[in-house]
Amino acid sequence: MAPNPRKRFADARTYNSIDLTGDDDVQFTSSRPSKQPRLSNQPVAASRQPVRPTENYFDDEEDEHIYDAVELSSQVYNDRAFINFEHYGSMPGKIVGCRYYNGHASMNEMVVLQRQPNNQYDPNAIQVQNVQRQQIGHLPREIASKLARYMDSKQLLIEGVIAGEKGFYDCPVKLKLFGPSDPMERVGITTRMKADNLPLDALKTKEKEEREKEKRRQETIKQARKSASAASGPRGHSGGLPPGSQIPGGYGFGVTIPFGSSQGFAGGSSQGSGLPTPSMDAIVRASERFNPRSAEQAVEKFGTTEVDLANLPMAEQPEALQATLLPYQRQALKWLLDRENPTLPGPGSTESVQLWKRSPHDAKMFTNLATNYSLKNQIPELASGGILADDMGLGKTIEVISLIVADRKLGRLQPGVSNTTLILSPLGVMSNWSVQMERHVRADSALRVLTHHGTRKKQLDPNTIKDYDVVITTYESVSSEYSALTSKTLPSKSGLCSIHWRRIVLDEGHNIRNPNAKKAIAVSSLLAQSRWVLTGTPIINNLKDLFSLVKFLHLSGGIGNLELFNRSIIRPVNQGDPLGTNLLQLLMKGLCLRRKKDMKFINLRLPEITEYVHRIKFAPHEEQKYNVLSEEAKGTWKSFRESKGSKAFTEYNHLLEVLLRMRQMCNHWKMCGEERITSLMSQIENGGSVDLNPENRETLQKMLGLSIESQEDCPVCLETLRDPIITACAHIYCFACIERVIDTQHKCPMCRAALESVNDLVKPARDVRSDVVSFEDADATSSKIDVLMAILKATHAKNDGTKTVVFSQWTSFLDIVQHQLDKNGLGTNYTRIDGTMPALARDAAMLKLAFDPGTTILLASLSVCSVGLNLVAANQVVLADSWWAPAIEDQAIDRVHRLGQTRPCRVLRLVVEGSIEERVLDIQQEKRGLMGLVTGDKAERGTGKRAVRDIERLLG
Repeated sequence: MAPNPRKRFADARTYNSIDLTGDDDVQFTSSRPSKQPRLSNQPVAASRQPVRPTENYFDDEEDEHIYDAVELSSQVYNDRAFINFEHYGSMPGKIVGCRYYNGHASMNEMVVLQRQPNNQYDPNAIQVQNVQRQQIGHLPREIASKLARYMDSKQLLIEGVIAGEKGFYDCPVKLKLFGPSDPMERVGITTRMKADNLPLDALKTKEKEEREKEKRRQETIKQARKSASAASGPRGHSGGLPPGSQIPGGYGFGVTIPFGSSQGFAGGSSQGSGLPTPSMDAIVRASERFNPRSAEQAVEKFGTTEVDLANLPMAEQPEALQATLLPYQRQALKWLLDRENPTLPGPGSTESVQLWKRSPHDAKMFTNLATNYSLKNQIPELASGGILADDMGLGKTIEVISLIVADRKLGRLQPGVSNTTLILSPLGVMSNWSVQMERHVRADSALRVLTHHGTRKKQLDPNTIKDYDVVITTYESVSSEYSALTSKTLPSKSGLCSIHWRRIVLDEGHNIRNPNAKKAIAVSSLLAQSRWVLTGTPIINNLKDLFSLVKFLHLSGGIGNLELFNRSIIRPVNQGDPLGTNLLQLLMKGLCLRRKKDMKFINLRLPEITEYVHRIKFAPHEEQKYNVLSEEAKGTWKSFRESKGSKAFTEYNHLLEVLLRMRQMCNHWKMCGEERITSLMSQIENGGSVDLNPENRETLQKMLGLSIESQEDCPVCLETLRDPIITACAHIYCFACIERVIDTQHKCPMCRAALESVNDLVKPARDVRSDVVSFEDADATSSKIDVLMAILKATHAKNDGTKTVVFSQWTSFLDIVQHQLDKNGLGTNYTRIDGTMPALARDAAMLKLAFDPGTTILLASLSVCSVGLNLVAANQVVLADSWWAPAIEDQAIDRVHRLGQTRPCRVLRLVVEGSIEERVLDIQQEKRGLMGLVTGDKAERGTGKRAVRDIERLLG
């Protein structure tokens, strides 16, 4: 039986003061540091609960209840610290003391190394555990004395694999050492490793290969130069090279081939100088055909093929269902029913189920293919449920409703489990579930539904829950209830956490993609017989998103542990290792059902959608301004890499501001340029905080606006900012998070500056836009505005009934577009929807677009329109700007190209040539293709920022 996932919670709330400064309190000495956080020895199943932070997030001397209010989840394996580590070397070793412990170990099995700084016999002790967190033994004292300090300071990551049969006294183990890939960090560490006689063989091999590669590259460049010189004529024409070609190596010989450049229609501020407006056909011809989803082929190969999906068996139409399921929906129902009752492969089978495979030599032995953990004479625990990842609009809601009604007759309820399904959804779509259940289920079989939210919350417990078939609530409700629990109230006798649910369904399940976020921890702790994740985007940023879903599903065998998931799947896939790819394919094939609306057997008969990238050239004055910002960003980047602690945080804030200004510069040069912010950051760097006079308060509000626009995370709860505020020391938090910190410790977690009360906090301006553009600024044009106006005017002139949605991330840019529409004679043809508008105003705008023939343009905030709206009244989309997560753009486009759309659709992405926007497209493609860890990863501990290496890439 699996350990009680709540067992650990009582011990989880002991470290109290939140300190995210990043200051290193661990001194690198040969002796044990005087103060180290204690690490728990609970089984792996218990890790579904929040654990004690293993970093210096908390100070033991502060109020003991702070953890009840502000909860951080941290694992022994610090994925943020180790994200850019590479293999340094390997060494043979052994596990000693095996006779004292019962932990099972088999050949090639992954093991977990865990420090025990409070071990009474050896403060350098390193415990060795199997994937079930059962202790096998310890590393020998002489090895532990060398490795402990590297592990404590997080300068090395040590991994182990069983290298032989476990004996009575000891067991062979192979140790792999991983360290920072940054050359500056690497120097000091490798010097000490040499002194400690630790292996560096893998690093030396890699460095040798890199030197040889660079030598070959230089030889290629040298040879190319010779060829170019010999072929060039008296006027320097490269007769031996095709026109527009470029010499390898990036030295700029020849001219780079224009890639989709809008040569016939390049934009530039001269566009608005009275030149005739090009036709829509001319604009499209000057654009490059673009298929962003082509990179998803790399993702799709990880799941079931289209042929296999088309041949899936069907379930019978449920009698209780009033709606008639389509054939592919009946296939989904059969798949859902089967995944709720999974079975292990039989004797002699070569198949695997949830990565468990039966041994061909011993029918009573099962081995997990990811971690090589084996069980003999025991049955592996299989997870009930999976991931339903059908495209938006295919009917995931009706498929789950059909599962609920069909399962009631099967009698598969386990003892002690309620017969109630819990559905978690975003607030905006809660009502959709109850409406769909009422609409699609026969009256004589109607489901008893409770919406558990706000004033309608009812006291729930294992007895009262019998009155309901379905409970619908929000992620925030579960998170709030879970956070309120303490060691004195566990186990809970009432509330969502007190009930053992028949199944839990996560609608928009990618909401838990951050495994360290409070909502992910809370949801994973709930008890359920079956667990389901509904999402059209199971992977938004990288494979760590998938790990969070795997953890929620409670898969056994060790991959519910981030360290082991990273070792077995994430790292191998990112490094192009076929073994990792095969494991991912096996995992996804059995765990995930993914059908796309363009698959032939789905037969939705949606009209064609074509997508283009339209590249725009900067006007000379715009390019000059952009280059100034680019050089400033590179300088700030250099300062950031050379800084530590609060200085690094200040530089990072400045860097994010400059990056945002570079992006805004691509839209309109009047949106950027904020010298006051730079001046204020300088004051904060020198003095820690600033006086909250009106001028500084306004500037802090603008800085807060930058983080809101960039969708930053709160460094305390690790979730997207909610009710964001900024302190006088320029650090940004959720109001609820920092309010509770102030109540207990009166200092900023990021820099320890004094925070006496909430009066030291600055809230956003009433208009949440990061910049409010003046009438004079809006009157000025830009290269992108010129192109956008040309597109809208050409569409209007064609008069074929086309309606256009213009998406932008910035309401300030929409202000400019709105003014330019008025100026260009389109003032009566547009409506608008953004986050500053009340719900009634948004609904009115939607109705106007849908039913007013004269309203042909919708100006839309990307964040508002990416979910929950039906925009089939439009058939043309213009993406004025792009940012990190392509899934957000895809969802926005799918609001236009979905069931109900009857006309062919066109998407135009506006991208400035040679700018940060082109590099963003590259990063988006990597996200789609899972080519590596990308911008959604967090960079440094406690900052909640994007991966620093991708920011470096953005700078070119």
